[in-house]
Amino acid sequence: MPTFLLDLPEARILQALARSPGNELRSGKIDSPESSAALAANAFGWFLDRPSALPGLPGVPAGAVESVDLAVEMRFPWAGGRHPWLDVGIVTHTTLVGVTRKRYEPFRPAKVSDFSDVYDRPVWGPNMARYSRLALDLIAGTADFRVLDAVQLVKHAYGIRTRAEKRALGSVLVYLYAEPATWASGKPVDAKRRAAHRAEIARFARAVAGDEVVFVALRWGDLLRQWAAVPELAAHVAALRTRFGDLG
Repeated sequence: MPTFLLDLPEARILQALARSPGNELRSGKIDSPESSAALAANAFGWFLDRPSALPGLPGVPAGAVESVDLAVEMRFPWAGGRHPWLDVGIVTHTTLVGVTRKRYEPFRPAKVSDFSDVYDRPVWGPNMARYSRLALDLIAGTADFRVLDAVQLVKHAYGIRTRAEKRALGSVLVYLYAEPATWASGKPVDAKRRAAHRAEIARFARAVAGDEVVFVALRWGDLLRQWAAVPELAAHVAALRTRFGDLG
């Protein structure tokens, strides 16, 4: 059972994590000192009962926050099969923001991620043409992403777009990532892999720029610096930094 920071709605956080298919609770993965799920739950869990206290995320065109949720399913426009789950869902009057978080994952050996045939369905609309072109390139093996999970990001964008369209909202996909200098063990994280990750993020952003789902890459360190400048959040940020250390 994870231990959360003080002043968090623990019951709501546990309920959200329990419904997620990531199996973070049952597997005990959330108790790992390198868990990105624990970081996100502690960071954004503070806002579940006070969404208006969440500042607009840097670089995200959204407006005042109305609701914050953890582990949000963004269903595709069909029944059956697997649908993407975003780590954080943020709703404003105008926009649905889906946040996918990373911490150490990009610097571990890459897992194979691919598309099924269902992604070829003509349901995404002309304003998702760049994401769809990238999906085809990924399927063909002509888009070379070795550190960034570009397949997952395209799936997340499709899910966000579907849910936002039903609510007549704009849509934003936030890739919230860390750049730790060391692993929890103290061993240095490969600097070349960190640099490759940054380069692939920039290449992904260029590939999908101008499409309906706005892609925003945001570092944990930059987010926490923004929050730390808000007096009401200073103690929360200090506790996060004490618990989770250097996030880059």
